[in-house]
Amino acid sequence: MKSFALIGAAGYIAPRHMQAIKATGNQLVAAYDPNDSVGIMDSHFPDADFFTEFERFDRHVDKLRRSNHGDRIDWVSICSPNYLHDSHMRFALRSGADAICEKPLVLNPWNIDGLQEIEQDTGHKVNTILQLRVHPSIVALRGKVLDEKRDTKHEVDLSYITSRGHWYLQSWKGDTKKSGGIATNIGVHFFDMLHYIFGDLQANVVHLSSETKAAGYLEYENARVRWFLSVDVEDVPDTAREAGQRTYRSITVDGEEIEFSGGFTDLHIRSYEEILAGRGFGLEENRTAISTVAAIRDATIAPLAGDYHPFLKR
Repeated sequence: MKSFALIGAAGYIAPRHMQAIKATGNQLVAAYDPNDSVGIMDSHFPDADFFTEFERFDRHVDKLRRSNHGDRIDWVSICSPNYLHDSHMRFALRSGADAICEKPLVLNPWNIDGLQEIEQDTGHKVNTILQLRVHPSIVALRGKVLDEKRDTKHEVDLSYITSRGHWYLQSWKGDTKKSGGIATNIGVHFFDMLHYIFGDLQANVVHLSSETKAAGYLEYENARVRWFLSVDVEDVPDTAREAGQRTYRSITVDGEEIEFSGGFTDLHIRSYEEILAGRGFGLEENRTAISTVAAIRDATIAPLAGDYHPFLKR
């Protein structure tokens, strides 16, 4: 049984990490969040120590380490706001623990270089949650693409609309300096998936970028991809919205829909199983996706010509 600490215990995604820690037979011994709305911990680890001040949390983790306590931290799970991930991973490694960090790992590719140096200095490792890489449908599609011999690239359309209320832009997620913007916050794991399936990135064109939506064209070794991301409910197709849906997810490859809407519930558990078995995805596996979203963030908007997502015609 390994001992975990959790940073960002009040966040949206934290319960999935608590479930994964428990499902893999490990224990959460300490958690931190400046927000004290963490009653969900009672459902998983009611005996875990909890801190609302990072300094007290740091002192507690260090005390466990220096005293070689039975609950000394082996792993730190990081669910904090995106712009804090880099700092919190550094804290984990310097505290003598390995890290499991939510997406996006960092906001800029050069942050990866610094973390690699700290890995070398400490002997500890960063792992990340790239949950789509362990989704059965995505694994099967990657295998199919790798096995195929073809002269032309696959034609891919990616659409992801996950509507959010007015709170979204008032939170840290609406601050590009903290979240990285729409493409980073809600799209980075899709861009990682595309790289994972279709190979190295060769072209990156942005057609739309705003507080609530972004769209563009990506070309990989084995695919030409038109993508659209949004948190605006008005972008949900009319038929879906009339049926009460506020989320729309679609990936087509050569006109064929890839069904991967199911199976998301257990992907964090699966990711933890792989990480704890030594088969996790580390820093370098994140580089292409992080470079992709960083370039999207800073790109000059291109005119609607050539390949662009069909939603931009509406």
